[in-house]
Parts: sequence; C-alpha cells; structure tokens
Amino acid sequence: MKSILVVDDDKLNLSTARKVLSEDYKVIPVVRGEQALSYLQNGSCDIILLDINMPDMDGFQVLEKIREMERCKNIPVIFLTADDDTETETRCFKEGAIDFIAKPFVPAVMRSRIGRALELEELRRSLADKLEQKTREVTDMKSKSRQDALTGLWNRIYTEEAVNEMIAQGAKGALLMIDMDNFKAINDNYGHIAGDQTLKMFADTLRSLAGKNDVLCRIGGDEFVVFIKDVTSKDMLGSRASDIISDLSAKLKECKFETNSSVSIGIAQTPGDGMDFDKLYNSADKALYYVKQNGKNSYHFYSDKMKEEKERAGKVVDLNYLRDFMSRADTGKGAYLLDFDSFHHVYNFITRFVQREGKDVQTLLFTVTEKDDKELEVTEMELVMELLEKAIYTSLRRSDVSTRYSSKQIIVILMDTNTENGDMVAGRILDCFHELYTGEDVQIDYGIACMEG
Repeated sequence: MKSILVVDDDKLNLSTARKVLSEDYKVIPVVRGEQALSYLQNGSCDIILLDINMPDMDGFQVLEKIREMERCKNIPVIFLTADDDTETETRCFKEGAIDFIAKPFVPAVMRSRIGRALELEELRRSLADKLEQKTREVTDMKSKSRQDALTGLWNRIYTEEAVNEMIAQGAKGALLMIDMDNFKAINDNYGHIAGDQTLKMFADTLRSLAGKNDVLCRIGGDEFVVFIKDVTSKDMLGSRASDIISDLSAKLKECKFETNSSVSIGIAQTPGDGMDFDKLYNSADKALYYVKQNGKNSYHFYSDKMKEEKERAGKVVDLNYLRDFMSRADTGKGAYLLDFDSFHHVYNFITRFVQREGKDVQTLLFTVTEKDDKELEVTEMELVMELLEKAIYTSLRRSDVSTRYSSKQIIVILMDTNTENGDMVAGRILDCFHELYTGEDVQIDYGIACMEG
C-alpha cells in the first residue's frame, strides 16, 4: 500500500484527508513542518501533501528543507492551499511541487490528483532506472573498450589519453616500460596457455605494487607500461623498479620455466624526458633497449643514458683505445655463447656478410629429446643443456657463435665452413658431449643448413 505524508496545522483538514484517503493509502498525519522533517529523517512515504500556510515554518520553507535531504529529494509534493490566485499557483510549481489541491477538499478531485501524481512518479522512477541501467551498460562497454581483454589492464589508447591529461593538468611523474626477457621461449616450450597465464600473473603483480594514482597498461605481447604519478625522486623510482623486477622474477621462478626469463625496465621522467605520452614512451623504449643490450634483468633511466652519450660525445678517442675498449673480455678460445636476443642481431649481421662475400656459413640446430618417453627432472635436463653448451664451446673456434634457443634446443653458426665440414664439427661436438655426460636417457639430434644471404 502506498503511503502519504499529510502536513497541515488544521486538524479538521487532517481528519478529512485521512477519511478520504485511508481506504486506498496509508496516511501519516502531522500538524507542523518540524514534525514532517523529523519523520522524514528515518521514515519514508510515496507522496507528500503539504499545506502552504502554517505557523513557524510555511510550506515553501518545509519543501526547501525536504529537498536538502538526499533520501527525500525526489519524493513528489502536492501543495494544499485555500488561495486561488494565479501568483500562488505559479509559485507552487516554481518551488518544485508537481500539483496543488485547493481547500476545502473535494474528495474525488483529491483522489484523482494524488492517483495521477503517483502514476507519474512511478513512470519517472521506471524511466530513471532504465536510464541508470543504460548508463551502466554504456560505461561498462566504454570501460571494456579501453581495457586489455587478457589482463584487464588499460590498453594503449586509454593510457595515452590518461597520461596526456595528467601532464596537461600539471602532474609530474615517470613512465616505466616493462618487458619480459625470453617470453617467446615460454610460449614455444610450454604453449600459449602457459604464456597467457604468465601475462596475467605479470599484470596481477603490477597491480599489487601500484600506487592509487598509477596507470597500468599492457601495450601488447609481453610489453607493459606503468605511469607513476607524483613521484620524481630517482631513488624512489629506482626502488619501485627494483621491487617490480624482484617480485616478477620470483613469480617466474615459482613457475619453474626453463627459459631463463627475467624482467627489464626503461624509465623516462617528466618534464626532462618528455611532456606527452609519445615522447615519454620513446624515451623509455630507448632506456629499455639499453638494459637489453647490457645484461637484462635490470632498469635504466633515459636521462642516465643521455648523460653517458653526452660524455662520450665530449671525449675524443683513437682507434687503439677503441679497440681495447670494445675487445672481448675473456681469453677463451671457444665459440661465443650469446643470449638469444643478442644472437639475433649477430645472425642478421652474418646474413649480410654472406650476401656480400659469398662465404660458406652453416647453421646447426641441436635438439635434445628424452628416450622411451621418459620425462627428465628439470635439474637433470638443465645439466644436459649445460654440458652440451660446454661441448659446443670447447669444440668450436672463436669465430663461431652459439645460443640456447629453448630449454631443449641450441643453435650454432659455423663461419667459413661447408656442409661436409659442418657434419664433422657436429660429430665432434656430440663425441665431446658423450664424454661429459654418461646418462642414457637422452638423445641428441642435429640439423644442418647452409646460410643464404
């Protein structure tokens, strides 16, 4: 049953209203505006009949107080008045009433106007609910269009807008470009499901370390961006980067991937390294590249990179100094053993060399498999790979290059070698390996191909 709050200082009017309405509605009668406001503090009603002319506080003042109450601001109000002048009528609607009822009450008119008012209020609420639902749907769709589907982090489009808006409003901060080293090997060795789970773990770890104003983004693949707002201290930023690296490295270790995966971070700061997303992104990317070329699993500031380049630019060296500075540090006689990313650059260089000079260069691919469908322990397989790498290193020349492609495959480049000699070298490597490894649970096969420019 709908409820009606009737506010009138005339007890006869209250009695009449109760008699006319009580059959269809619950009637709550009060004689003063203060009583109505006190009731509305905790009570509720569906409509209010409010007398205009009352002592201490008239109906217009009471309505003003009601509209200040958050829980009551949308309750429909009908004024009760004995005035029939146009000015009073106009003010009733101006103050926010939806109708008025003239005194003395005409029962049929009163019931009709109240019924119509309640119908309109029910329609208003229905439309408001539908509008709110549509607003939520649009907001949800808009939010999803700005989020990365896999991790739930923001995508690049939203992040670019958010960072540019923050900077335009005077915010300072730093953009961290975060990249997982050797992520491709996780997909190749353990499948894309494991790769996706790793990316989700990556995102969850970033969330756990983020400040409330940070913007977290997955650019794509294994590349993430974090904009840290209102932090300008290099010590604090370095500490945040170290925490990200150590936490993510620990999580990767828990996954027990045999991929030697780690985390590298490039950092660009406002205003020195850029005053919009694109400039910060490019600066952070260059700082990240520096990390990749200098051992990975670390972080670097773009400003430090620029400082080093400026120092080199102001220093003139001769060829002897440059030769000594760039020369190989180790004194061994075996092949270069590189990480895969570095190997990739060397491979491209050698391809150009073959194209220009027409020399014979062979590519060997060694693959380790378990015999009889046995599955080796992780530590045992790692031992096999280490001994195979040792066999390769000691069996080759300094001009040859090798890298571990995955937890079960190693690539070797043999410079100035034809196919026949390449097979002989492969046999020598396998003989050396079997001298080092006495187990019988693995088999090593190799393929050989002549590199073409």
